[in-house]
Amino acid sequence: MIFSSLIFLYLFLPLCLLSYAAVKRVSDRNMVLILFSLLFYAWGEPKRIVYLLLSALVNYICGIGAGKAKPIFRKIAVGISLIFNIGMIGVFKYSGFLVENINAIFGAHFPVPEIAQMIGISFYTFQVMSYVVDCYWEKVEPQKDPLKLLLYVCLFPQLIAGPIVRYSTIAAEIDNRETTLQDLSYGLSRFVVGLAKKVVLADQLFRIVDQFLGSTPENLTICATWYGIIVYSLYIYFDFSGYSDMAIGLGRIFGFHFDENFRHPYLCKDIQEFWQRWHISLGTFFRDYLMPVPVFGIRNKYLSLALVWLCTGIWHGASWNYVLWGVYYGAFILLETKIGKKKMKKVPIVLRHIYSKLVIIIGYGLFYFEDFKQLGLFFRNLTPFNPNGFFSFAEQMSFYNNLFLLIAGVLCCFPLLDIPKKITEKHEVLKVPISVVGTVCCAVLLVLSSILLVDATTKAFLYYRF
Repeated sequence: MIFSSLIFLYLFLPLCLLSYAAVKRVSDRNMVLILFSLLFYAWGEPKRIVYLLLSALVNYICGIGAGKAKPIFRKIAVGISLIFNIGMIGVFKYSGFLVENINAIFGAHFPVPEIAQMIGISFYTFQVMSYVVDCYWEKVEPQKDPLKLLLYVCLFPQLIAGPIVRYSTIAAEIDNRETTLQDLSYGLSRFVVGLAKKVVLADQLFRIVDQFLGSTPENLTICATWYGIIVYSLYIYFDFSGYSDMAIGLGRIFGFHFDENFRHPYLCKDIQEFWQRWHISLGTFFRDYLMPVPVFGIRNKYLSLALVWLCTGIWHGASWNYVLWGVYYGAFILLETKIGKKKMKKVPIVLRHIYSKLVIIIGYGLFYFEDFKQLGLFFRNLTPFNPNGFFSFAEQMSFYNNLFLLIAGVLCCFPLLDIPKKITEKHEVLKVPISVVGTVCCAVLLVLSSILLVDATTKAFLYYRF
């Protein structure tokens, strides 16, 4: 089940909200969320629940051991948790990739396992790993109630594609929370905005991406190649940030305050700033849990940086293009680190924006093309060495036919929703009319999204596969 489906919007979510509102005690509300979360995750493939419940159970026991046992047993508990969680990801996400490469390197003929990947495994596994490590570091108290930890693991708003929520962020709210009218209003509006990002923008932009990048890039002109990858950069942002908006909004409706996962990343002036704004929960996870790890027994920030970006690439998928994508960004982060912030700031801001956008857009080519032959053609087609010429009628017609969609996509990369807030802060008298206008706009977006979803092939969020 996905958020951007009519069955979720008009059946699952209303039933969940009604059941949640029908009970008053927090413990009962927790049970409602657990039951609906398990139903949400098991929709279409019930066996997923087995692995989710097993993960919650193992990490519940390890969390108790990591936080309360003797030092030697605390280390053992953390070790078991890491081996189990990394092993789960390795089996379900990377086993086929590993065997294929062993066969290719050594000329072996081991059968390649065909194991269906558990949706969202990277997200909820990272969450429970951070919980156990935080218990070991004594940053949080181990959760003694297994049902409360299960709620943290399987909470459906952020279960499938994040953000990666730390246990410390919602620990207090598991036991004591309430939803005010302000929370409800904010949560619903944030959810609808995220839905519109997905259905009105991302899904429509993907049609352009599929037209130009969906087949082999061999016949694309220079303009068509740049056009396709620029539109892809808009698509991937609205698809992923749309999910995060919906997750944060749903969390707020149920009284949970999740951290932001995106802060208008395309406004960045350099690559370090981009990653401070893009997929924030993943970046901070690697910063806090991977940077302190000695590499080959050595504590060195550059070795740690290399490890972080290697893992960032691998995390996104079992393919060498993702590894290359991680190394690519790591190289630019290292370059900017060596140059230093003071020197970077001396570069004219226009040049910094051009530089950062070129790095990001070209990087999406590494992210998109898993086949290295197609990736090579893509890079060739960006340059004057492209044998197909500079321009063709196809991209011209696509640009004109989708002009309003493209303009809307560019504008929505800016913090437009902050404008009403700033106006009401300066002019209190406008608070009510602006609130009414905002409610009407949300209603229009919900209706428009619903219309687009009727008879449409439901397209899953891109990050479901990660």
